[in-house]
Amino acid sequence: MERFVNREDELSRLRGCYESDDAELVVLFGRRRLGKTKLVQHSLADRDDAVVYQATETTSQVQLDEFVDVAAETYPEIQTIKRDWEALLGYLGDRDAIVVLDEFPYLIDADRSLPSVIQRLWDQRLQQTAGTLVLVGSSISMMEEATLLGSSPLYGRFTAKLDLRPLGFAGAQAFLPDDYSPEDRLFAWGIFGGVPYYLDGIDLDRDLGTVLTEAVCSRKGYLHNEPEYVLRTELTDPNRYFAILTAIAGGKTTSNEIAQAVGIDGKQISSYTKKLERLRLVERDVPITEDKATSRRGRYRILDPLFRFWFRFVYGAEDRYERLGADAYEAIIEPELPDFVSHEFEALCQDALPNLYPDETFLDVGRWWYKGHEVDVVGFTVDGTMIAGECKFTSAPLDYGALSSLEDHASEIRWTPDTGDTDAEYALFTRSGATRSVREAVAERDDLRLFDLEDVTRHA
Repeated sequence: MERFVNREDELSRLRGCYESDDAELVVLFGRRRLGKTKLVQHSLADRDDAVVYQATETTSQVQLDEFVDVAAETYPEIQTIKRDWEALLGYLGDRDAIVVLDEFPYLIDADRSLPSVIQRLWDQRLQQTAGTLVLVGSSISMMEEATLLGSSPLYGRFTAKLDLRPLGFAGAQAFLPDDYSPEDRLFAWGIFGGVPYYLDGIDLDRDLGTVLTEAVCSRKGYLHNEPEYVLRTELTDPNRYFAILTAIAGGKTTSNEIAQAVGIDGKQISSYTKKLERLRLVERDVPITEDKATSRRGRYRILDPLFRFWFRFVYGAEDRYERLGADAYEAIIEPELPDFVSHEFEALCQDALPNLYPDETFLDVGRWWYKGHEVDVVGFTVDGTMIAGECKFTSAPLDYGALSSLEDHASEIRWTPDTGDTDAEYALFTRSGATRSVREAVAERDDLRLFDLEDVTRHA
């Protein structure tokens, strides 16, 4: 049975719209597999005034007929209403009904005039009711074009916008076995992330190698075609985007590196990366000391861990996995997995930093780099303190050289707080403990702290 966890804020907002005495026009969107339909179902539990229609890819007439069949279960008289969207939605609005149009992009595909129809209906009729119209969609690009951008007929008319994102680390823990160690939780998070569909559909009680081999690497696996399916749903010509994502997963993270790897003119690459950013597939990071809009030192990363895994280990390598069979995980994946997961470990350390330093109020938390210098975790506080952190997700204990390197790199960070005066503190994050010299330094110094996986996973 599919589980539903950690969407209390979204549930509260939806239920608030249902209870409102005013008309509500709600857009709920987010990439596929995040549980939008399940969220709507939970929000409507115990209500008898809702019509929930999940559209399919078919003609407009079939969609209208299906909608009437669904609506008639709650409002039988609707079968006498003219079968066009304006008449049907107007009839339900006059009865203060809750109407959910799930997979709204399919309706637009069949009838491009629908957003304009809803705009006219909203302006002339629905606003005088206490009804609620909820438009739900997984195609982020189409939902934006149809509802959110300035050129859309519905622009500026929504009373609520719910942008559903993957679960955070804490929310994803509900899907993991209770006996998982902090290390197990880190590996699961670093590969499957916070997408409920992924976490709920695999058997995490088995060892990680078996799960990855059967669910992701095998051609018959539950998640084997997932990234390709999502991309081909969102993109009309995905091949070049596949090449870009493969390059990023392989460590090419700047615009120039990606362009050279893919064979695209450097001036054109931004049009592709911006599209991937809009689809929530990649993110452009900049050093914490720089403005994202103006910085020229941006680095791209794939947002979804499963997509990163697929493009690094699976895409184009299916034949290798078939030849190696049960030995594929040990031969190809296992040696590189700690390095692969280390990226998510660094991000978790950044997320955990404010909770690990509860007496501080943070202005910004992120990463920093410049030329040969790089710091995994940097936090700036309101009192002028900079906390710089080093993350080591290796099987060897963190040694004193890591601390010395951190202090050297952090000394290059240029930051001027409003207070004028700056103070530096240091944090070490480690998977496998620390050497005696590091532990002694931590015991002796007030400006240095050491955190293990349990600290990070408990506070992220």
